[in-house]
Amino acid sequence: MSETNDTAQWSGLEIAIIGMAGRFPGAANIGEFWQNVSGGVESITFFTDEEAIAAGADPSLVAAPTYVKAGALLEGIELFDATFFGYSHREAELIDPQQRIFLECAHEALEHSGYGADERGGRVGVYAGSGLNTYLLNLASSRALLEAFGPIQVLIANDKDFLATRVSYKLNLEGPSLSVQTACSTSLVAVHMACRSLLGGDCDMALAGGVAVNGYMRGGYLYQEGGILSPDGHCRAFDAGAKGTVFGSGVGVVVLKRLEDAIADGDTIHAVIKGSSINNDGASKIGYTAPRAEGQAQVVRAAQLMAEVAPETVTYIEAHGTGTELGDPIELDALTQVFAETTERKNFCAVGSLKTNIGHLDAAAGVSGLIKTVLALKHRVMPPSLNFDSPNPKINFADSPFYVNSRRTAWARGETPRRAGVSSFGIGGTNAHVVLEEAPPVAAELAPAARSRQLLVLSARTRAALEATTANLAAHLRQNPEIDLADVAYTLQAGRTAHGLRRALVCHDAAEAASALEGAASSAHAVFTSQGEAQARPVVFMFPGQGTQYANMGRELYRDEQTFRDAIDLCAELLRPHLGLDLREVLYPADCDTETATQRLRQTSLTQPALFAVEYALAMLWMSWGVKPAMMIGHSVGEYVAACLAGVLSLEDALLLIAARGSLIQNLPAGAMLAVPLPEARVKELLGEGLSLAAVNAPSLCVVSGATEEIEALRSRLSAEGVESSLLHTSHAFHSRMMQPALAPFVERLGTVKLNAPSIPYVSNVTGTWITAAEATDPNYWARHLRQAVRFSDGVATLTKEAACILVEVGPGQTLGALVRQHRGQSASQVLITSLPRAGEQRSDSEQMLAALGQLWASGGRVNWSGFHAGATRRRVPLPTYPFERQRYWIEPQRETVASLSPTDAARIEATPHAALHARPELQNSYVAPQGEVETRVAAIWQDLLGTEQIGADDNFFDLGGHSLLATGVVSRLREEFQVELSLRELFARPTVSGIAETLTTARRQDEAHAGGREELIPRREERGAFPLSFAQQRLWFLDQLTPGDAQHNMPISVRLSGALDVPVLERALNEVVRRHESLRTTFAVVESEPVQLVAPSMTIRLPLVDLREMPREARAAEALRLAAEEQRRAFDLSRGPLIRASLLRLEEDEHTLLLTLHHIVSDAWSFAVFTRELSALYRAFAAAQPSPLADSRSSTQTSPSGNAAT
Repeated sequence: MSETNDTAQWSGLEIAIIGMAGRFPGAANIGEFWQNVSGGVESITFFTDEEAIAAGADPSLVAAPTYVKAGALLEGIELFDATFFGYSHREAELIDPQQRIFLECAHEALEHSGYGADERGGRVGVYAGSGLNTYLLNLASSRALLEAFGPIQVLIANDKDFLATRVSYKLNLEGPSLSVQTACSTSLVAVHMACRSLLGGDCDMALAGGVAVNGYMRGGYLYQEGGILSPDGHCRAFDAGAKGTVFGSGVGVVVLKRLEDAIADGDTIHAVIKGSSINNDGASKIGYTAPRAEGQAQVVRAAQLMAEVAPETVTYIEAHGTGTELGDPIELDALTQVFAETTERKNFCAVGSLKTNIGHLDAAAGVSGLIKTVLALKHRVMPPSLNFDSPNPKINFADSPFYVNSRRTAWARGETPRRAGVSSFGIGGTNAHVVLEEAPPVAAELAPAARSRQLLVLSARTRAALEATTANLAAHLRQNPEIDLADVAYTLQAGRTAHGLRRALVCHDAAEAASALEGAASSAHAVFTSQGEAQARPVVFMFPGQGTQYANMGRELYRDEQTFRDAIDLCAELLRPHLGLDLREVLYPADCDTETATQRLRQTSLTQPALFAVEYALAMLWMSWGVKPAMMIGHSVGEYVAACLAGVLSLEDALLLIAARGSLIQNLPAGAMLAVPLPEARVKELLGEGLSLAAVNAPSLCVVSGATEEIEALRSRLSAEGVESSLLHTSHAFHSRMMQPALAPFVERLGTVKLNAPSIPYVSNVTGTWITAAEATDPNYWARHLRQAVRFSDGVATLTKEAACILVEVGPGQTLGALVRQHRGQSASQVLITSLPRAGEQRSDSEQMLAALGQLWASGGRVNWSGFHAGATRRRVPLPTYPFERQRYWIEPQRETVASLSPTDAARIEATPHAALHARPELQNSYVAPQGEVETRVAAIWQDLLGTEQIGADDNFFDLGGHSLLATGVVSRLREEFQVELSLRELFARPTVSGIAETLTTARRQDEAHAGGREELIPRREERGAFPLSFAQQRLWFLDQLTPGDAQHNMPISVRLSGALDVPVLERALNEVVRRHESLRTTFAVVESEPVQLVAPSMTIRLPLVDLREMPREARAAEALRLAAEEQRRAFDLSRGPLIRASLLRLEEDEHTLLLTLHHIVSDAWSFAVFTRELSALYRAFAAAQPSPLADSRSSTQTSPSGNAAT
């Protein structure tokens, strides 16, 4: 087989590893991980007795001689950036820490690969697995928490099934999403499956990895002779003293892509997966948990065959290497079998085990070994395998191809590329092996970037994160001064999500960029930072008129930007027959001819075509970068560019008219124009017979046009009155009566072109408002446009009535931006952007244009970065990833809560014992304190369920991390709290505290208006007879019909009652709850072939008492469990009802257990919390001979028979 990595020799089955992320014991990231591994650091933590006990160890075991106070700990397992991923604080507390950590690492891996943006150019798959969820035991210890959130939400937050799909959902990945579980080999099996998915075309890129958080060995463990755990906390793989490993916590994720795609897309390739395989040992071994040499040999052989590599070319094996007496010899025996089949060479292949550094990471072990080996290939260094003194006597290293690499060694390259194998074997027999090869040599250096400067863009969710992002990038550039800044810019633009807070800067090289990011740049405008949350907003193109032109305007863009150059070339060629010259010679003259060109550009016959060409080319450039105008406005001749872009004129016709217009004006008598800083009404008073109002540019800035001597006279008069006016550098009196002779021939020329209705709205100079189709297609309009005053100030007023806009001056200078700023209607939320420097400004065109693009992006404008880089080939390079702002989310195990229903000390349903409230996230709206009782109570409910303190009246439920599933709980709580009807639709329609408070207040007033009618309201509804089923009820009803007698939709609950108990009073309270809630009195029948629900006017529930006191004390609990299980298995008859059952078990005179069972069709998890709260309140009242303390309700858990709470 071929032994070259020339692309022509590749099989086409190679997979590139283009991104990685991980957290390991002693290492918060991949960089720290490599430092530790290559430096021979053992990241095992050893505890004192006090530390072990504080971490949760049993104090009675800590002093035992077999108790090992050691662990491979992952720091910060309780920390998570919930706000970044859109979770409420309460929901974040529910989620398995493994899933939280993996989600963050998946995001980091995508950013490390350069594909952190939402647009990734294909489908991205996710293949991942996790270890045992020990955190769920913490949650299960809190009855109140389970009641508050319900089993479904707790299940979704914690089950392994949702690990991969959670990542796909939160990161918007649309490829296959599979959770993989094969015990210790999980994550390497996930890598294999991801490779197969890529080769099969199921996805274009894939995330693969695993996570394990061991919450029950953080304080050490009890050693057992012959077990897998080490007696002293050290893992001694392949050593004579090997007796086991240490379990640890960690996470690893890799980003995979087909090699040919990665090369074509300019990805950074860290290593190549040449082949992989998985299998199972089957039953031919001594036990289920034992390894099997033949199975391991088969998987290694299969992987090498797929990779098409000879074993003798593999010079390193990252072994499973658990350091057990049984496992190590079997693994080396299997490897020797495979290698010895094709080579007799001895001791040429090194073996090592990451477990000697960080212990056994369970589901994350395989991918951790893979990442270690990828880094070793990348750095061309073999890290040391630790704790190896003398070989295991059961391993014959001397007569094998292998040796233990016990020291850091340079990895020499032979005749073939460096290659390695990575093994991972799971308890249960699922084996995985991957063959790696070093990354292929980078192709010939890319051509230098066409742009001499680069635009760097950064963004974050919060101001603090933006500053951290800035500092991290500056440090990275300092540490890597050789990095290609063009690749850095490309990765930031195309490989990062654009968050709300943004920063942009234009730099020449990495050193300048680092200085600017550190705040040390000399240029005051080096860094542009958005002052608030960037919001999508419409873009307005503003095209300036005559007087802004200068020689060499846009010259650098003509040199560097293909789109600009093509547009200028096209205009120049189209204008050549009309002008009799090449416009480019005037626009971009030789250095020696600059002054001559400047003079020629003052001629109207050339000024107007030159301005049109440059502005049109700039517009084409902006639009090629994805910046499309929603509206436009031009000043005088600038309106022709707007008309051309709007389709009123073709480019050919627009240039013909511009050339004709300029020529006609050029042949008119000379004149002058005077800028007067006075309002229009005052200026009109100053006009004589020979003067005209040429423009109203701002509320207090007009232009007067006319014969030179009359303009001079006006100027003198104004000066005498203390008004400083200024002459404009023009050759003619534009927009005055002196233009009259040109109108007829211009209209005649207009008759030769086709005028169309505009496809993009723009503001007319003539009217100061939106152009109409009739005006745009009327030749006389364009004649008036030449003659009448430019009503630019009115046009600005029209624009500022629209939503906050980004106004881009598409032409030389910033004249129009200055005029807009003078307008009182100009909003501070509107952004003004300059495309080109003004005449004489010492700033390059390229720098100004890039700065303009950066400012537009930072202000919320959309940019097509693919268009920005069209025609260029750039690489995605690893850069610092997002600086998560983590907070502590952790539910501690709760002690059992014993309820008491005695009248003097009756229990309440306690508030869910969450961790402390978390700070209010950064929202677009400011905090406004809730006003009045209703808003305050609504805010308190949201605060409890979302875990956020200081919830404001205008805060949006969904901005705070709420979602539809949590919304159902909120609605139920609000119904119960306020005893009024409330639907999910109403919450979605008005999702703020003040909005819901107003809805609740209105509902209460309506109820009060029908005072006395509440008691009659339920009977009236019941008199209507049958009601249709909700969608959820239909589903449950049909399932019940398919499997009659099935109890799978029973919802049981047991309530432990302590204290003296009055059973008849409890039964009365139970029946009062049933009376209050229609859903508990509902049955289901078939009417005219359709299932319907019927509400009984009344229904009595019996409470049988089962006395267990005759049984031995030690047997009572078991019998209670048996009875509870038996009760749970009893099916309901939906047609007969009741669909609620209750029974009472007496274990002691003052110790009872209440068993309740409801069918899911009439209740849900949230209903249990309502049920038990009401039952407790009613029992206390009835036992004290008091009336019900609860206001009567139409329903707390079912607002109407057709709106069942079942989900």
